Amino acid sequence: DVQLVESGGGSVQAGGSLRLSCQSSRYRRCMGWFRQAPGKQREGVAALHVGSGSTYYADSVKGRFTIAQDKADNTLYLQMNNLKPEDTAMYYCAASPGYCYRPFLEYDYNYWGQGTQVTVS
Repeated sequence: DVQLVESGGGSVQAGGSLRLSCQSSRYRRCMGWFRQAPGKQREGVAALHVGSGSTYYADSVKGRFTIAQDKADNTLYLQMNNLKPEDTAMYYCAASPGYCYRPFLEYDYNYWGQGTQVTVS
């Protein structure tokens, strides 16, 4: 099993920044960040292929969010800059045994964290 624990969420004004962290008991090949706003489906935000370091971003966050990893302590990060009210959501860290061929298909991910709330006003 893989245990994922997110942290770093909070409330921020539009234009501000937050950095989310995901402490993983161990990495799987593909690690991702998803979010779910009230009344909306969960959507993929960013993903990273651990072996190659290749990254993937949803169009809505390109240029504003950066996904990164610290292999030394199995921590996945999501740096979020220039936050907008529409970024308000519960953010989840996820792990997939796949190769990130479908980085934003949530059914490819079989381990999920408990989520951390991000609120942008």
